[in-house]
Amino acid sequence: MDTSSSSSSQSPSPVNWEALDALVIEFAKSENLIEDSSPPTSPSSSSPSSYSSSSYHYRLLILQIRRLLQSGHIDSAIDLLRLHAPSILDDHRLLFRLQKQKFIELLRKGTEEDRNLAIDCLRNALAPCALDAYPEAYEEFKHVLLAFIYDKDDQASPVVNEWSERRLFELAGLMTSVLRAHLHAYDPVFSMAIRYLISIHKGFCFRQGISSPITDLTERLLLEERDLPATPQEGLFEAPPFDEVDIQALAHAVELTRQGAVDSLKFAKGDLFQAFQNEICRMRLDITMLDELIHEYCVYRGIVNFGGPNTSQGRQLVQEPSVSNQTESESTVSADFSLEVKCGPSKLADTNMDSPGAGDVSIQNPETEERYPCGSTVSSHEDCSTSVMYRHKASKVLQRNKSRGIGDRNKRKRWKGRHEVHVSASVSEEQQVSEVSSAVDAIGDREDTYEIMLAVKELANKGMAAEVVEEINDIDPTFFTQNYILLFQLKRIEFLKLVNSGDHSRALKVASSHLGPLATRDPTLLKPLKETLLAFIMPNEKFSGESLPFHALSTSLQVAIGKKLGIEEPQLMKIIRATLHTHNEWFKLQMCKDHFEGLLKIDLLKQIDSSLLSDTLSKSLSYDVCNNTSSQGTATSTSKMQEDGNSPAQGSSTGEIVSDEAAILKVMEFLALPRADAIHLLAQYNGNAETVIQQIFA
Repeated sequence: MDTSSSSSSQSPSPVNWEALDALVIEFAKSENLIEDSSPPTSPSSSSPSSYSSSSYHYRLLILQIRRLLQSGHIDSAIDLLRLHAPSILDDHRLLFRLQKQKFIELLRKGTEEDRNLAIDCLRNALAPCALDAYPEAYEEFKHVLLAFIYDKDDQASPVVNEWSERRLFELAGLMTSVLRAHLHAYDPVFSMAIRYLISIHKGFCFRQGISSPITDLTERLLLEERDLPATPQEGLFEAPPFDEVDIQALAHAVELTRQGAVDSLKFAKGDLFQAFQNEICRMRLDITMLDELIHEYCVYRGIVNFGGPNTSQGRQLVQEPSVSNQTESESTVSADFSLEVKCGPSKLADTNMDSPGAGDVSIQNPETEERYPCGSTVSSHEDCSTSVMYRHKASKVLQRNKSRGIGDRNKRKRWKGRHEVHVSASVSEEQQVSEVSSAVDAIGDREDTYEIMLAVKELANKGMAAEVVEEINDIDPTFFTQNYILLFQLKRIEFLKLVNSGDHSRALKVASSHLGPLATRDPTLLKPLKETLLAFIMPNEKFSGESLPFHALSTSLQVAIGKKLGIEEPQLMKIIRATLHTHNEWFKLQMCKDHFEGLLKIDLLKQIDSSLLSDTLSKSLSYDVCNNTSSQGTATSTSKMQEDGNSPAQGSSTGEIVSDEAAILKVMEFLALPRADAIHLLAQYNGNAETVIQQIFA
């Protein structure tokens, strides 16, 4: 753990991992990745979280339409639209684009029959639609007729763009944006939050010239392409003017031009939060990678059982290798076993979509690429001696925890995953048994170490400090030599619980034997030690052991003991820690509050109890969020945010000038500048917006 940061602004803010657990579980339930016995959320609720849980089948529908359009099955996509969202086709702008693409796809097939069908499409669908779609539609209609005489492979033709397969992906993205807003089928809150945080993180690091340690993850997870935006219908073009605060907030949050933000608000009928959701969902994630990150995190945190959904089936295959027929030999086995796998039937069968051609396209993730798995498998660089070293202690530790009611695996959820995975028939039965057997052995060893780590976390969560120290000393007697601040926090809890129970003699013994020597070793612990000793004369709820926030400590212990056991923390934790830090720093630079952090529950991720337990712990657990931050320096404004989050207070970077909100917005609007730049310019010209604008254009 890095404790060398010289400035608090360079130390990452602590994260409320319990809040992240809740967001991750909500995401997994919404995407049907885990078995969930809880009743479904009422669809009448208007919160984003209820949308994400009630619109699962709508999201599958949208995904199916996207894939059909991307593969050129325009008729099948139109059939699904007529069945599930017929009002979408009342918009002749969209219908014209669909029919024009259908015409091109029929010509692309190249047969005489398809050419005749293309002519019928022109006469009966495309030409009538071109008359009233939009002003330029008829010119586009005449232009696309050139596809009859120019070959699709002619790169010099005037219709080369019409032939481009990129048009299919643009159309698919546009229809996705329209359908998502029409059906209120927004992605789960966590999915939107991770897009937003990574987008801010990238922008902040680029602007400040900082190298991010999570670049490899963020570049693969958040793709550069965005779906086309849904545009308002003509009747909304004369919408009343919107609040400039809303326009600028939306434009800078999702990197839009001012006109783009205005159009987005028009489409959302002035609803800022709906417009924000429409725009943030246009950002495209690699869903396969996100699922892997979520699964890895869920296993690490004890939310789901270790080894994926089918570990028990893999063990059964080892115990009962005899298979009666080929169907049984293709029993589902965890993909972690490194066997040749293939995707099973699409789960879209549940949505009862039986339109013509719909079954021709398999429903996969639209941004699927080859990825290295980041799940809970045994990594190639792992020290194989680790499990051997601790396995002989696992049985004893787990037995003790079982008697304490700790580590009940039956309480965990079962991970189902987005696709079923089957063993390929090309793998022989003997090879399956051999490979699965060795994999199960490796998983068994790994599972023991995970259970030890999770048991320590659960003990700490319950405030059982003495038991935590006992277990960790049994696992590794040298652990607290290297992690003495964690020992200090645990002994504080033990001390406070003893004081609260009236056992002052044992409390003093803990203080003199442990807290005092540790504070002597590290003078920064003297202040929290003094505060702790106040419990003798000020017995109240603040100093009660049961009232202290244990979650931060339990997570810190989990990370530290996990590394000792050879278990690296999940990559999702690294992403959240880094992006929350840059989110804080970015809005310090902007000198305002984030309009959307409440909608995405980012504020809950930052909601850390700042009481007695947390202050020293947060200092002790500072991680190097950006590897080069300390050397290059983080440009952080020293200005403070006012409580209302609208106007900046005085700060060294803005001199004595406190600009009013109207002047800030005026400069932002006319010069298309970020908020921080507008404030700094106003500071140079005595807060006069007109003078700033005149000087820039002079």
